[in-house]
Amino acid sequence: MNDKNLYSLFESRFPADRRQPLLILDDGTHVPYADAHAGSARYASLLASLGLQPGDRVAVQVEKSPQALLVYLACLRAGLAYLPLNTAYQEGELEHFFRDAQPRAVIAQPSSLPWLAPLATRLGIAHVFSLDDQGQGTFTDAAASRPDSFRTVARGADDLAAILYTSGTTGRSKGAMITHGNLAANALALHRAWGFGPDDVLVHMLPLFHVHGLFVASHCVLLNGTAMRFHARFDARRALDDFRDSTVFMGVPTFYTRLLAEPGLDRAACARMRLFVSGSAPLLAETHVEFERRTGHRILERYGMTETGMLTSNPLEGERRAGSVGPALAGVEVRVVDDDDKPRAAGTIGNVQVKGANVFPGYWRMPERNKEEFTADGFFRTGDLGSLSADGYLNIVGRSKDLIITGGYNVYPKEIELAIDELPGVEESAVIGVPHADFGEAVTAVVVPHGEHMPPTEGEIIAALKRKLANFKVPKRVHFVDDLPRNAMGKVQKNVLRERFGKD
Repeated sequence: MNDKNLYSLFESRFPADRRQPLLILDDGTHVPYADAHAGSARYASLLASLGLQPGDRVAVQVEKSPQALLVYLACLRAGLAYLPLNTAYQEGELEHFFRDAQPRAVIAQPSSLPWLAPLATRLGIAHVFSLDDQGQGTFTDAAASRPDSFRTVARGADDLAAILYTSGTTGRSKGAMITHGNLAANALALHRAWGFGPDDVLVHMLPLFHVHGLFVASHCVLLNGTAMRFHARFDARRALDDFRDSTVFMGVPTFYTRLLAEPGLDRAACARMRLFVSGSAPLLAETHVEFERRTGHRILERYGMTETGMLTSNPLEGERRAGSVGPALAGVEVRVVDDDDKPRAAGTIGNVQVKGANVFPGYWRMPERNKEEFTADGFFRTGDLGSLSADGYLNIVGRSKDLIITGGYNVYPKEIELAIDELPGVEESAVIGVPHADFGEAVTAVVVPHGEHMPPTEGEIIAALKRKLANFKVPKRVHFVDDLPRNAMGKVQKNVLRERFGKD
């Protein structure tokens, strides 16, 4: 087999001197490429010793740490499918993922083990390990005695590298199957498009369970063979310090609004920086303008999806248009069509469809759904609405599937509506996204109380949902109405609700 394992591609780009740092940590210590290679070998060796075979799934729900990144690299090396899970997910959400993906092993936060271990036992998952935010736990203990060399398993471009769950409009999460070829194609395209070179140092403040931090940021660095300043979470003041001897920063719009709140953000603070990238949610035009005024840098916006990686990007050299996500990346085709898949004229809004080596082959164990998601000529239906300018710049204007993006995380209203409707005193509900300066969009619920029961208060609904859902899915506000607005077909008019409550 001609090896297309993504890790093999990374290794071919490692610096000649593997004592060079891959990770620069909060305390100033370094994780050299040599240590990352040896550590991922020990982890891969442990997973293989458990009897896991290429293609088996490994579910990982841990806080960000250098060891967490090495677990991902280990899964690649062993030919296993990496299943990253948001650390905010609760038991009910994890049960669905485990039942669907059927992982052979789970690596989790120690605080979750009292309820996660029994869940894994009930579902027949034999191997459960812990890994804390300091990189310690039963997983690293078990791997400590394993050899620090491991022959990376050869994989084909179409072999599974990861499964990432993305919410569905029916409330059921779908597992997007991501291949080694998908990830390699996208990483190479981004590395070229964004001009990475030998002097680049990236500031990494994104989570590792999300495409942006795990694939986009980390992959660019690994392909470049240079270093990233690796932080557990975003901190605006620390970012400003990093900018003085770094070159690239990637963030969600929330990061940029919080940076703008720092008095020290100015041209001098960003003098060494060459590139600021924003994605995962729409960047407000005023944020774009104010950031350029303060720093002299025009933020580069790009567009992508869990299922596809990055699809378009404003150019490194050339016009970066506020409100546009730029032209298609090399190797990607983007088109805007009507509901019959016929091309729309330039500047006309329609359905965004995409095609390329970066686009996933489909959802895990959903063959019928996959037939619907792809056109006869192989384009993926993104569910987004947009327009293409005459010179190929894409503008995203809405989401036909009613997706809410808050703080860079995808939230589908139906899942939250189902949880609200189960509460005593609730007749029905509608969940919308409204503009929010910090999060891009804020999850907001509109509730019709049940006439025969004492209605719950806003605080009671939020408290109940916090026990059921990840915190980023919980509404920031709950409004009460007598009836939900509907059209002639009986469909709730969420645009009316957004107009009514979007200015509160």
